[in-house]
Amino acid sequence: METDNTKKFNKLFYELEHCRKDKQRKKIGEMNEIIDEMNEEEHKFVFKTELYNKMNKMIEKKKMSMENATWMLKHIGYCKVLKDIWNTCFEYSESNSIFEEMIFYENKKKEGKNEKLLIDLCECYLLLNRHASSELIPISVPYLLKAASVKDESEETQKEVEMALLALSCVDQFYDLRQELYLNDTKEIIKYHQEHRNFTKLAYQRAWEFLINRLRYDRSFEDMIVNELHFVGEATRELEELAINDDWNRKKGEEGGIKTKKELILLRWLHTIVAYFCYCHLRNEENVVLIDRISYVFRAANDNHRGIGLWYSYPLINAVENRAVKVDALLKGRAIDAVLERMQRPKLDDEITVECLQFLKNVSNRLEEEEKDEKEEEERKATKRKVFEKMEEEGYEDTITSFHETLKIFNRRYYHGLSLKFSDYLVNV
Repeated sequence: METDNTKKFNKLFYELEHCRKDKQRKKIGEMNEIIDEMNEEEHKFVFKTELYNKMNKMIEKKKMSMENATWMLKHIGYCKVLKDIWNTCFEYSESNSIFEEMIFYENKKKEGKNEKLLIDLCECYLLLNRHASSELIPISVPYLLKAASVKDESEETQKEVEMALLALSCVDQFYDLRQELYLNDTKEIIKYHQEHRNFTKLAYQRAWEFLINRLRYDRSFEDMIVNELHFVGEATRELEELAINDDWNRKKGEEGGIKTKKELILLRWLHTIVAYFCYCHLRNEENVVLIDRISYVFRAANDNHRGIGLWYSYPLINAVENRAVKVDALLKGRAIDAVLERMQRPKLDDEITVECLQFLKNVSNRLEEEEKDEKEEEERKATKRKVFEKMEEEGYEDTITSFHETLKIFNRRYYHGLSLKFSDYLVNV
């Protein structure tokens, strides 16, 4: 897909090896601005294995300094991760294995270790690599945490902090990282920001994403996340600030993709909240406020921003499916109201409706589970009655009956786990 952006970038790239270091840096600055403007198709068109191999040859022949190379590679990786672009070309390039060797070599040095180079190499490696080496991750994490712990609040330093945290958040959630390598430092980084509010919004979100993902294998610090660092309150505040005064009132029918940096950060917070509800099972009263905020933007985004509207349904589904909140909290947080309102719309041929059905199915399943504790059983019955009244009030039974045939299409096309039995979608007291 050749466009003005790809033509300009390729022209500048092939001029690099004929430039002096200072002029080369100026051209890379221009190239980084072009990368900012690239969409996913343009990114994949330009950043192929051949380009990374060419860069490696230029470094070997001293036609590009390592400093300039890492500057450009970090920016490529930054945009790739920020825009959630799936591109594995770097992993199959010569640069990937060269960077691995350099990280191992520099890290083993007893004297004369170049930590700045190590941090740059680790950032490039993690930002551009979907499948980082299990041997390199424990080496990279301490250096990146050190870079993210710098207290200087200058704009340049904060960009470096943001880059380090962005790279850290790329550590696969399936990787079981030893607690002593990350927990204390990450906690201090988050606490320092809470006291000084010095991070960019992206940096703060990524710090949380890195920490929450570690819960997958180690839930021993759940209490710290919930009651000391107050993740729920922080996430609620961030959602409010990102969503406030946003242009939710776009033209009717405009679906719109995720385009602005603000929207991309908002989307990443939703990813992190989904992970929180999956991995953290400590219930907290603040959950009601978070659910209410999610429900509010779910309503607002459904009209005019389908991309964000769809992602706002996932935390609600995970919250009920993983028992992270009581069903009563979903009522108080107006999640059930928001989902039922979505179900009343005449257009049901999209994924959001499927997710709404899954949410309601999970609610129904939860309300059918009898509690052993007598008091909790009474609470369950009372909540069940409220949910039934809410569904009856909204005419939910009629809605499901009206779209029986559509449900078959949903089940076949989107969500194979959905049942076709009406009783699964209704709450019977």
